[in-house]
Amino acid sequence: MKAINFVYFVLCTIFICSRICYSKAQLKENDDDRCTSCHRKENLGLYEQWKNSRHGGAGVLCLECHGADIGDVDGFEHEGEFIATLVTPKDCAACHQEEAEETMNSYHAHAGEILESADAFLAHVAGGQPAAIAGCENCHGNKVKIDADSPNKLARTSWPNSGIGRLNPDGSKGSCNACHSRHSFSRELARRPENCGKCHLGPDHPQKEIYEESKHGIAYRMFKEEMNMERDDWILGRDYYQAPTCATCHMSGTTKQKVSHDVGVRISWTLRPPISEFKDNWQTKRDNMKDVCQSCHQKRFVNGHYYQYDALVFLYNEKFAKPATDIYKMIQTKGLLKRKPSFSNELDWQYWELWHHEGRRARMGASMMAPDYTWWHGIYDVAHNFYFKFLPKAIEVGDNEVKSYIETLLAEDPMHTWLSKDTNELKEAIRSGKLQEVYKKCFDAVSK
Repeated sequence: MKAINFVYFVLCTIFICSRICYSKAQLKENDDDRCTSCHRKENLGLYEQWKNSRHGGAGVLCLECHGADIGDVDGFEHEGEFIATLVTPKDCAACHQEEAEETMNSYHAHAGEILESADAFLAHVAGGQPAAIAGCENCHGNKVKIDADSPNKLARTSWPNSGIGRLNPDGSKGSCNACHSRHSFSRELARRPENCGKCHLGPDHPQKEIYEESKHGIAYRMFKEEMNMERDDWILGRDYYQAPTCATCHMSGTTKQKVSHDVGVRISWTLRPPISEFKDNWQTKRDNMKDVCQSCHQKRFVNGHYYQYDALVFLYNEKFAKPATDIYKMIQTKGLLKRKPSFSNELDWQYWELWHHEGRRARMGASMMAPDYTWWHGIYDVAHNFYFKFLPKAIEVGDNEVKSYIETLLAEDPMHTWLSKDTNELKEAIRSGKLQEVYKKCFDAVSK
């Protein structure tokens, strides 16, 4: 009798629990239908992305991301709900607080500040606003504007935009879906280098092409299906070892470091400006990156790479960037260009391309072990521009002081005197090691 009662109790319990689970599932489906009943018909691909995402599997519904508060400048009434089209890092922080804070404090989140830079000025005046919007702002981000007459209150000149440094109406900076594309929000996608290639490519920051040329990129293409990118932790050396991706080096976890959404915590040099400098707290940041490197390489290998990389950056700075900048500023200060807007003369463009395109390619090529970008797409182009475009134009527009500076540089600086020597004499200097002595200071200057 007791056994029968126990079985009865168990069956009742199972029945009640099943009804509760069914009711919750039904409630979830009914709650979800407020959005999905339409979006399944109108945006089937969008719906399937969400349904098959981790958000969909965890029961994170549309309104939990798109719900807005009364008073939100981008909020509007839609089908009985108050919603916002735009989902910002501040919204994501409701569940992902640490990741959102790291993102908003990162170098990525400041990319929208290019709106006040020379890059944006050039795009607007030499190109035009449509080029700046569809080009620059869709990588760097823009200031999302509100249009009260628009059905979703976002102005068409500023939306759509998923730029990494987007300036959002709620005061937040950044765009999580720049890497975690809506509405699948895949971590695996964010870990793949192809994802970063939307922005990190081209003549001025060709990291994607540089990576593809490097041994790292070659190994990735061979073994990418074996790298377990779907795993939760994805720790280098434990979950995979075949190759690094962009995320591996700049963000993902190691056995000693946790994941970070601040892409600057492992970068020691700043390679963007005309003259490179070490970043604040650069030694700690370099040690962070070395920890990643040493998951796969021995310490001597890693130190050797940085020895060569630092020397290249020092070479670029001392031989080309610093004298070019001195000459350019001298001409500007003296008002010798006789013009008002920037980029209205050839010298502006030559100096710009020297550091913004050619110099960046050389420095970034060395940083990521891509020899062709270090030389043929890098220092080769720097040297050709410097000697046969920039200096002749500077002499043409400059006064006696500018010309004297250039003449002294070419006649007395050992890195430039090769121009006045015989080819056979230079070949002998290379064979004997005398010419290499000129560049010893590049190796000794920064790496110890």
